[in-house]
Parts: sequence; structure tokens; C-alpha cells
Amino acid sequence: MTQHAVLDSLKHRHLRVRTDRAASLGDAVMACLVMPAEFRRAQAHYPIVFRRDLETGRMSALALFGFANGENLFLRGNGWDAPWLPLAHAVQPFLIGRNADPAATPQVHIDLASPRVCETEGERLFDDMGNPTTLLEDVAQNLGDLDAAYQASGAFLEALERHELLEPFALEVPQPDGSHQSLVGFHTINEERLRTLPADVLGELHAAGHLMPLFMAVASVGRFADLIARKSVLGAS
Repeated sequence: MTQHAVLDSLKHRHLRVRTDRAASLGDAVMACLVMPAEFRRAQAHYPIVFRRDLETGRMSALALFGFANGENLFLRGNGWDAPWLPLAHAVQPFLIGRNADPAATPQVHIDLASPRVCETEGERLFDDMGNPTTLLEDVAQNLGDLDAAYQASGAFLEALERHELLEPFALEVPQPDGSHQSLVGFHTINEERLRTLPADVLGELHAAGHLMPLFMAVASVGRFADLIARKSVLGAS
């Protein structure tokens, strides 16, 4: 359950947010949304895959942390074993809230039901005078960056589908006991299709700023080997 509320310096003056990483704080997730603007950084650590929402039909990009629901192979006893996190996960338990007026300034919301939120542990959001702390200022900046990146992602994902650059894939992940676990339901970039695109289409993709994230998504396939290695280490420990 969630409990979203507009962040208020009076009501929430004494709230704190834990910024450490642990399964008990909501970090035991298999994947999270990642924006095309983040692909350059994401591909250095995580495989980038694509998944279609069966209800809306919309395709989204995900950074993969594990091979099963609730499995995050980047969680260790000392926190998150990677120097960078996609914004969609890093900003939690905060989110952008909008009202019916599209011209209105977006507001910072907080999920009061999140295990990260309390009044005794973590970093404060407001000082004694009700002014935002550095943490909250950073959160507001990150939320703005995430919102802008999300708004821009639609054109990129639409271009992938228009040019038939996505293909379903399946991966057999070896288990410590010698069996295999199947990863299905995701898409990756069709590299053969990408290589044979006409010059004018490549020019169109380049002009729209789509080629770089495309190549970064392709490069991220190399991270599957790293993720499987993490799985092997976890099974052996």
C-alpha cells in the first residue's frame, strides 16, 4: 500500500528519510524504469531491456538487477554494489504530483507508507525553520530531471517500434544446482535490423538524438554476463 501526500514544511517538518540501501527499505526489486537519457550511465552497470505493458500497450525501458521478482543481485551487506542508480529508483520515496491544471507547477509528493520514511532515522527534509535541506533540494532537482527525461522517452520508444528495432528474447540463466532459470517477457534491440537500416533512417534517428541511446542499449547486453556472475557468487556463498 502507498500513502502519497504533498510534501509540506509544516506537516512534515520532522520527517526523515533513510538513504541507505537494503531489502527491508524496498530495494529488493528485479528491475526499475530507466530513461534513454540515462542509457550511457546505465549500460556500464546493468543490462537494459524493454517490456510492454499489457494493459496500455506502451513499451518501457528497464535496468535489470536480477532474474526473478524480488531478486536484486546488487544488494550486499554494505548496501548497493554499484556506483550509480537509475533516477526512477534513486528518488524513492518521492514522486512528482500534478493537478488538473497542466500549467500548474508540479509538486513534490512523498509516500508516507514507505519504510524509508520515519522521524527517528535518516536525513531530515526540513531544518528547524522549515527550509528545505540539501537532501530535499537534490530530490527536487532529480525529480525535475526524471520528469523531463520521461517526457522525452516517448519519442525514442515510438521510433524503436516504428522501425521495428525491438525483438523478444529469452535467456537461460544457469543455477548453482546445475539447473537453468528462464528469463522471458522482455525485448532487446534487434542488432541485425539496426545494422541494415537505410542511411536516411539512420540520419533521422541521429537528428532526433536516438542513435546514442540505441547504441548504449546494445552495449548493455554485455552486462548480462556480469549479472549471471553475480548470481553464481550469490549461490556459492
